[in-house]
Amino acid sequence: MKLRLFVFAGIAVAGVYTQVLHAQPYPSKPIRFIVPFSAGGGADVLTRLLARHLSETWASGFVIDNRPGADGAIGTELLARSAPDGYTVIMITNAHTITPSQRKLPYDPVKDFTPVTLVASIPQLLLVHPSLPVKSIKDLVALAKAKPGALSFGSSGTGTSPYLTMELFKSMTGIQMVHIPYKGSSLAVIDLVGGHIQVMFGSTSTTLAHAKAGKLRAIAVSSPARIAAAPDVPTVAEAGLPGFEASTWFGILAPARLPAELLQTLHGEITKALLSSDVRNQVITLGFNPIGNTPEAFAGVIRGDLVKWERVIRSLPPS
Repeated sequence: MKLRLFVFAGIAVAGVYTQVLHAQPYPSKPIRFIVPFSAGGGADVLTRLLARHLSETWASGFVIDNRPGADGAIGTELLARSAPDGYTVIMITNAHTITPSQRKLPYDPVKDFTPVTLVASIPQLLLVHPSLPVKSIKDLVALAKAKPGALSFGSSGTGTSPYLTMELFKSMTGIQMVHIPYKGSSLAVIDLVGGHIQVMFGSTSTTLAHAKAGKLRAIAVSSPARIAAAPDVPTVAEAGLPGFEASTWFGILAPARLPAELLQTLHGEITKALLSSDVRNQVITLGFNPIGNTPEAFAGVIRGDLVKWERVIRSLPPS
């Protein structure tokens, strides 16, 4: 009898404790914001901008945790193993939908995560070092064909969007270049500015300033239309490759099985911050196209891109 009373008492105490936990306001401690790429890249810049604005609403603040490597898989695996308590999120790029078609990953890109929102998209600039006698796609193709394998291009890693965009460009033009992978786009940009590599596709957020300063030369943009920040730069399509289009997107994921009320809170505050005039203007100035869609719509983008990139990757010749 005493044992039964003790068990009932224990259950009652546990129930009260659970109710107290749920009664605590969210967030009551800093939220860990994983960036699976190096500091200074597009994902990092966008994450810090959002976190800074959200901290004005959530006094608990954010901890930015850069975990570069493996095309974003290291940081993404860390999120997959995190508790679905709303205190760990990640800023992914569309590398999340590309890498699964290239190698086996320790997580499922759909089942192990809860989509929160597609934050923004950004076109890529086709850039060359100013010392290269190239001012157009025609010039680049001619030089590359005259010297097969002599030019090197950088990317933020094999399987990432910049890498795959260049592979598509190579396949459509029939040129050969040597790939130099980096642990993050910012590192590739540094070497391009320094002349250690000659070519790369880079996001406007991290390369446009270098192009405007004359440290790099932008010869085309990967979007279907020219961008307002660089109206004189033609699209790849209008420069001679009709149908070519590739943009990098950025989105926020939480672990799988995130409670609906936490998802609603996260989505509501993040999209509110993103679409505020202050943040929106800063995002546009940096070269991003702000989006802020629903979790369901973002989930659709992920599923659709997984199919699209698998088809593209399978069509590429063996490296």
